[in-house]
Amino acid sequence: MEVHEIKVIARIRSDFKSKFGIPRQSGLVEELTATVVFEPEYRNPDALRGLEGFSHLWLIWQCSENVRADWAPMVRPPRLGGNTRLGVFATRSPFRPNSIGLSCVKLLGLRADPALGTVIDVGGADLMDGTPIYDIKPYAPYADSHPEALGGFASTRPDVIPVSDPDGLLSALPAEKRAAAQGVLAHDPRPRYQEDGVKDYGMSFAGFNIRFRVTDGVLTVLAVEPER
Repeated sequence: MEVHEIKVIARIRSDFKSKFGIPRQSGLVEELTATVVFEPEYRNPDALRGLEGFSHLWLIWQCSENVRADWAPMVRPPRLGGNTRLGVFATRSPFRPNSIGLSCVKLLGLRADPALGTVIDVGGADLMDGTPIYDIKPYAPYADSHPEALGGFASTRPDVIPVSDPDGLLSALPAEKRAAAQGVLAHDPRPRYQEDGVKDYGMSFAGFNIRFRVTDGVLTVLAVEPER
């Protein structure tokens, strides 16, 4: 088998310390923010010259939590309830031969960090904190947008569910993180094969553990506690 080497040029910094709760596609929760931090070898501002003229970027990254020595030709997309099998190349499953992910994110800005060099702030990223980034490419509307495209089993945006926070527990989060947390919860982070309406779940987000339960199609926040 022919093997090629690929280098990690950057890593993402996000509010997700674990996979649970991360939106299943980029752009679903626009309020989510993250930062692309380059590895020392690539902290050259000249490499980003002209990037500010684009509104969106493609991030090519490693599904670092799903790297496997083998692969399967069939997977079970969560969008279909986790019960229907489809070909891996007909899905965006992270369980792929090369464990590579692709995300379209909004470019929020470039800024100079005294310790990290120039970093990129992005919106709508579906990436766990520390995810390796292989490449960054500008989104070109004339080439990358196809309004007539067919979406197969993912032709429409996923449904959202109501979020109830009767005790105002989400107010414990920093103000700038509350809308993002609300959006993540509205997309129902539970595994698609576990919809019993009884089990309590905990989601790590922005340094807090958010516990919730879904009953009769409504997600209720049970606790918001700082992580230790």
